[in-house]
Amino acid sequence: MRKVPDHIPRPDYALDKNGASALEKAANGTEKQGRVLDAEQIEGMRKVCRYAREVLDIAAAAIRPGVTTLEIDEIVHAECMKRDSYPSPLGYHLFPRSVCTSINEVICHGIPDARPLEDGDILNLDVTLYHGGFHGDINGTYPVGSSVPQVNLDVIACARECLDESIRMCKPGTRYQDIGAKVEEIAKARGFQSNKTYCGHGINQLFHCMPNIPHYAGNRATGTMKPGQTFTIEPMICVGQQKEVHWPDNWTAATIDGKASAQFEETLLITETGVEVLTAAPGWALPQKEAGPVAGSTAAEGGAAPGEGAEKKKKNKKKKKTNKAAGAGAGAAAGEGEGDGEGPSGSADGADEATEA
Repeated sequence: MRKVPDHIPRPDYALDKNGASALEKAANGTEKQGRVLDAEQIEGMRKVCRYAREVLDIAAAAIRPGVTTLEIDEIVHAECMKRDSYPSPLGYHLFPRSVCTSINEVICHGIPDARPLEDGDILNLDVTLYHGGFHGDINGTYPVGSSVPQVNLDVIACARECLDESIRMCKPGTRYQDIGAKVEEIAKARGFQSNKTYCGHGINQLFHCMPNIPHYAGNRATGTMKPGQTFTIEPMICVGQQKEVHWPDNWTAATIDGKASAQFEETLLITETGVEVLTAAPGWALPQKEAGPVAGSTAAEGGAAPGEGAEKKKKNKKKKKTNKAAGAGAGAAAGEGEGDGEGPSGSADGADEATEA
C-alpha cells in the first residue's frame, strides 16, 4: 500500500489490522435513521467534498489510451497528500489502493493495476478523501479515446440522468426508498438495468453508515430525509443484466454477462428547503427537466422495452459526438424541492441485502 505521512490524520479503520471501523459498527447499531450534522460539522463536510471534487477532476484529466489505472492511483494519492487528506479507500477492509477504478464491465470496486487503458474503454473513478474528521465521496464514468461504442456512451449518459433526477427529488421529508423507483424508471425507459446489490449510503465522520439508498424500485429502505443529513446517491446502470460476479481479488464486482456498466456519485446535504450537492463541480446546476414523463419512452419511439438492454436499438445507428459530454460531472447546489461482502463501501443493514458502494 502507498505510504501516508504521519502528520495526516487517519480514520479508525486505517489503524485496524483488518481495516474494520469500530465506529461504523457502533453507529450502524444505534443510528438507524442516519446522523444529523450541526453547522460546524456541515462546514467540515463542505471542505472535504470540495477537495474530493478537485482530486476527481485532476485524475479524470489524465484519462487517455495507454495510461494505466495504477498511474491514476498514484495521481489520486499524491493529490490527497497535497491536501493533507487521507485517501479513504486505502486499507478500508484491506482495500489495497487509494482509488477504485472500474473499467467496462466492472460495476464497482475495481483495483488499479498495470493494464493500459485502451481506446474504446469506459472508466469509472471513485474518489473519497478523509480530511478534518470527515469523508467526501464522489465518482464519475468517462470515455477513453474516441472509439467508445454508442451503447456505452448511452449508458454513461443514463447513469448521470438517473443521479440528476434523484437529486431533484431530495428535500426534507422525501423517503429514501423512493429514490430507487426513480432510478429504475429511468434506466428501464432507456433499455438498461440498475444494479440491486450496491447502494448509496450515509457519509460524515464515517465512510459508510445509515441511511442506505438502494437504486431500484420496491426496496425496503427506511427513513425520510432530514435537514443536516449527508449521504450519497450512486446509481450503477448496466447495459445488460444487472447481476454481478465477484473476481478472485474479493473486491471487483463485474456484470455477469460481461456488458458495460456506468456510475455517477455525489455527496449530498439536505437543507431546510432542498438539497446541496457538496461535491459540486464549479458552476454546475441541475439540467432543465424534460417535458413529459420519462416512462413514456417506448420501443416505437426508439427506446428499448424495459429490461431488454439497449444494444439492439443502437446497433445500426451512427455514433453521436458525445464522448466528451458523457463523462461530465456535477456540482453546486440543486434547487429546492423533491451483501455480499464489505468493500470500500461497507455492508448495508436493512436495505434488501444491498451493499453500500
